[in-house]
Amino acid sequence: MTRSLQAVAYHRPSVLESAAGAQRLGLETSRGATPSGPTDHPRFFTGFLTSPQVASAGLLAVADVAAARYYQRQLRASLDPVVTGNGDRLRFESFSGCGGVYARLDILEAGLDGGEVGHGTTNVDVNNPLREALSRIGAEDPLHLRVGPEELAVTTLDGPVVEKKVPLPDRWLRGFAEAQVIAAGFDLRAELSAAEAVRFLRSLPRGGSRGGPRWVVPAGGALRPTTRAVPGAVCLPGPERLIALQRVLRHATALRVYGPTVAAGADATASAWEVVLPGMRLTLTLSPDASRGFSGEGGVLDALSTDEAAEDAELIAVLLAWEPRVEVADLAAAAGLTPERVRAALVRLGTSGRVGYDTAEAAYFHRELPYDAERVERHNPRLRSARALVAAGAIALDGTGGTVTAEDGHVHRVRDTAGVLTCSCLWWAKYRGGRGPCKHALAVRMVRRGAAVEVAATVDGNGTAAVARQTVRVDGGAR
Repeated sequence: MTRSLQAVAYHRPSVLESAAGAQRLGLETSRGATPSGPTDHPRFFTGFLTSPQVASAGLLAVADVAAARYYQRQLRASLDPVVTGNGDRLRFESFSGCGGVYARLDILEAGLDGGEVGHGTTNVDVNNPLREALSRIGAEDPLHLRVGPEELAVTTLDGPVVEKKVPLPDRWLRGFAEAQVIAAGFDLRAELSAAEAVRFLRSLPRGGSRGGPRWVVPAGGALRPTTRAVPGAVCLPGPERLIALQRVLRHATALRVYGPTVAAGADATASAWEVVLPGMRLTLTLSPDASRGFSGEGGVLDALSTDEAAEDAELIAVLLAWEPRVEVADLAAAAGLTPERVRAALVRLGTSGRVGYDTAEAAYFHRELPYDAERVERHNPRLRSARALVAAGAIALDGTGGTVTAEDGHVHRVRDTAGVLTCSCLWWAKYRGGRGPCKHALAVRMVRRGAAVEVAATVDGNGTAAVARQTVRVDGGAR
C-alpha cells in the first residue's frame, strides 16, 4: 500500500484551560487553505459553545474515529481531524485508519455564540491530554472555544512549533473522496425519536459482526432487523462501527438514517447514521463491509476519466467561496453550464477532496482537504490501468460495446445494456458493478467518449450546425 509521511505543524498543543468564569478550549490549527490562499495556522472562530458538553462529546467521537481501525485492529492509526469554517458553521471531519468509516460533526449557527466563523480548511490538533480533559466537561460549564492561534500567537509565528509526522496512505485519501460521492446518492430512509435512537443503538453488538451484512427496515417509528435486503431497507454493515455514536447518545434528540434505494436481494451497501444534537449534528458513514474500505468502491472513476468534467471542475472551483451549501442552480447560472454538467463537476471536485457532501441538507459544501489531492487520481490503479489500455490501442469498439485485449493477451468482451457496461472479466463476475466499472469497461467508455468528441460539427452556408455521423469498425477505426 502506497503511503507517505504528512508533516503537520501546530504552534502549540491544543489545550483546555480554566479561566475566570469559564473554561477555554483552544484548538490549534496547522497550515491550511483560506480565501486568501495557503495560511500557516489560520483562525476560524473565537466565541462560546451553547452546549459545551454536547460539543465536547461530539469532538471526542470524531477523534475516536480518527484514531480507530475497525478492521485489522492491531495496526496503528492516528490522523488528526480536519476542520472547515463555512461562515455560519464549523465542520470537524475524520476518517478511520482502516478506510471504512467517515465521521463529521457539524456545529451549526445555533451551537455557536459570540463570534464570527471564518472560512477555510486545515487540520486541528486533538491530543490525548485534551481528550481526557474534554471527557470531564460538565453540563453547566461555560466553554469558550478558539479554533486557531490566539491574537498574540498570530504575530509570533516564528516561535517553536509542535510537529507531527503521520502516515498518509493513498487508499485513505481515495476513501475520503469516495465517501462524499457515494453519500450523494443517499436519501433519508428513517427518523427515530430520541428514546428509540437510544434503544436501537444500545442494542447493537459491540464485537465484530458475523454471518454477512445486517439490514434494518423502518417500522412504526423504529428499526426492525431483517436478514436480507427488501425494498425500503437500509444496510447496517459492521454495526460495531457505530460505537463512536455512544459518546453523544444521552444528548440525542433524534436519529436519522440514510442510504441508497435497494431492491430485494441486493448486495451490501454503504449507509449514513446521523445523530441530531442541540445546535449540531454528528454523522457516521459506513462502507459496505468492515473489511472493505471506501477506496475501492469505484464511484469516482467515471468522473475522473472525462476531459469535459475536468474542464468544468476547474471553472466551478473558481466560483466556490467556502459556502456551507453549494447551490447547483446558482453555479449553473454563473458558469453558463447545465445543472447536469455542474453536478458532474462537483463529483469530480469531490474526488479530490475540494467539496464534501452533507446528507442532512442533500447538498455539497466547499472545503479543501489539507493534503495532496492530486494523488487521489494519480494513484487510482483501475484508472491508471484503463488509460494504459487506451494508450496501447487495446480497445476495439462495435455497436454493442467493444472488446479489450488485456496485458496478458486475454480478450474481454464489454457490452452496453441500457447504458450499463458489463464485462466478461473476473472483476465483473465477482462484483457485478457493485464497486464501479472494471478497467476494461472504463477503457471502453473512454474510447467511446473520445470517438464522440472527434465527430466533427460541420457548418453549412446558412450557419446551421450539422453533426457528421461516424461509424466505428470492430478494429476501432472510423469510416
